[in-house]
Amino acid sequence: MKFAKALGTVVAASAGALLYGALVEVNRLELTRRTLILADWPEALRGFRIGLIADLHLRDHGTLQLTQRAVDILLDEMPDMVVIAGDLVSCWTPKSEALLRQALDPLLMMDGNVVAIPGNRDYYGADASNLVPVLDHLNIHLLRNESWTHQGITWLGIDSANVGEADPIGAMETIEGPEPVIALWHEPDLVEWLPEGCALMLSGHSHGGQFTTPWGWAPIRSRNGSKYLRGFFPDAPTPLYVSRGLGTTGPPSRLFCRPEVTILTLK
Repeated sequence: MKFAKALGTVVAASAGALLYGALVEVNRLELTRRTLILADWPEALRGFRIGLIADLHLRDHGTLQLTQRAVDILLDEMPDMVVIAGDLVSCWTPKSEALLRQALDPLLMMDGNVVAIPGNRDYYGADASNLVPVLDHLNIHLLRNESWTHQGITWLGIDSANVGEADPIGAMETIEGPEPVIALWHEPDLVEWLPEGCALMLSGHSHGGQFTTPWGWAPIRSRNGSKYLRGFFPDAPTPLYVSRGLGTTGPPSRLFCRPEVTILTLK
């Protein structure tokens, strides 16, 4: 009898936490500002500011509203560059293109200073190539195992490893100039596969754990998003920043791990 009562208490508490996370935490968007000290970062680019979002998981009105709020925050911060680190959609549906256009249309104000990569979710229900016409229309540069030199930085975009599309070596071979390289790779644990030569890697995918204890431990973690969970890892094989992202996987809920818009200042 005591065991049944204790079990009932645990189940009720878990259900309450899940409901609280769905009604409150999942919409408590936070702006995180971090200054990253990088070895050999050029003095000419000291103070360069990157606005980072990831894991939009666009699928419905709720995710659209959250992404629109994140984009508004980015534009208010006036970064030098915006990075979208994968999983723009949750799964391709007939309304995905319209959701992307509504969510990201204000980024036209960035005048082409926006770069994106696919995540594993951008292959669910279709192919990441579906992103191309939408992002082209919005003047957002999509990178898939290729590089792009812009604003004195080479942006190295690597496709999703979880769907077997990543080619980090081939991507590195497209680099031509002496500019510092920032790698964009959706799955953070793959920093250990990244060839040498990058000043920084930016990722999402892990959702920061999504459901964590108050002290930050996450009982459920994603494939290739479990070792480097959230925040800055200066001692990773390449210095790495992992966004907690915007969207969710599974129940549309978060606990002690709020969605995040990040402004990174590089020095």
